[in-house]
Amino acid sequence: MRSIIVSLLLRLRATLRARAALQLEILALRHQLHVINRTRPQRLRFSRADRMLWVWLSTRWNGWRAALVIVRPETGLAWHRRGFRLFWTWKSRHRVGRPGVPPDVRQLIRTMAEMNPLWGAPRIHGELLKLGIVVSQATVATYMLRQRRPPSQTWRTFLTNHVGQITAADFFVVPTATCRLLFVLVILVYQRRCIILVAVTGHSTAAWTAQQLREAFPGDEVPRYLIRDRDHAFAGIGPTATGMGIHEVLTAPRSPWQNAYAERVIGSIRRECLNHVIVVNEAGLSRLLTRYLTYYHQSRTHLSLDKDSPEPRPIAPPTCGPVVASSQVGGLHHRYDRRAA
Repeated sequence: MRSIIVSLLLRLRATLRARAALQLEILALRHQLHVINRTRPQRLRFSRADRMLWVWLSTRWNGWRAALVIVRPETGLAWHRRGFRLFWTWKSRHRVGRPGVPPDVRQLIRTMAEMNPLWGAPRIHGELLKLGIVVSQATVATYMLRQRRPPSQTWRTFLTNHVGQITAADFFVVPTATCRLLFVLVILVYQRRCIILVAVTGHSTAAWTAQQLREAFPGDEVPRYLIRDRDHAFAGIGPTATGMGIHEVLTAPRSPWQNAYAERVIGSIRRECLNHVIVVNEAGLSRLLTRYLTYYHQSRTHLSLDKDSPEPRPIAPPTCGPVVASSQVGGLHHRYDRRAA
């Protein structure tokens, strides 16, 4: 008797399931016809209610794939995934939490960070506590402006700050008409590229070089750094430089670019003067270099000085008078000025 009752119940459940599946299939087909008639003759467009219906059918009915005709079953699965994401977005929405930071406090944090680039979050947090503003240190770190600058000053900034304390020295050789070699010592001040000493000798010794260093800085204005290479002619100036309070900075072997300013000046002297004349003796070379240094300091413009000379030249107004040229360095160069009418 018990088995008969169980069989009847199973048959009844199967009948109800079959009728429910049939009703769901009819619902699905009628809905698709309604969508086609609603959007005809344009492209099929599904509303949010249409998508929600098919999402619900896919969870309640196993045969929904066979009944879906107007779109592919993968589209229905994509609707289901999208609905799942929207549901959990709504589920995890922000409800109750820490109160937000007022806009004026956020602006104050940014202002403090901008005006005090050396301060970190702990320092700004301490200042806020002294002002009676209670926020966490993590909040301060969140609203601080991120500094898009290097962690330390750049080399250009370092050189700008110390340019008045740096000098450079270097030797170069000039052949004479009798095939002798004359040695020329150049001492250059980085500030405004001024050449404070040009000395010529036929025999460069350490004692002579030390004496030239003393003559280059006779007063109390002594530079802090002297950049030079490892030439043997500089070997004896160490005690003299130390006694004068000058710190020697030696370049690496075979690295002339580390003394670039002195090398550039020597190149200018060669290109603009010595390559165009024949040197006879030491006295003639000294006179020639003296003329060139006068032109170099008073007339020659430099790119690094914003097209000005080491000794600043005044700008003549256009209405001052006609332009006249004056010969310099024996006619190799000229200076142009306006003559007063």
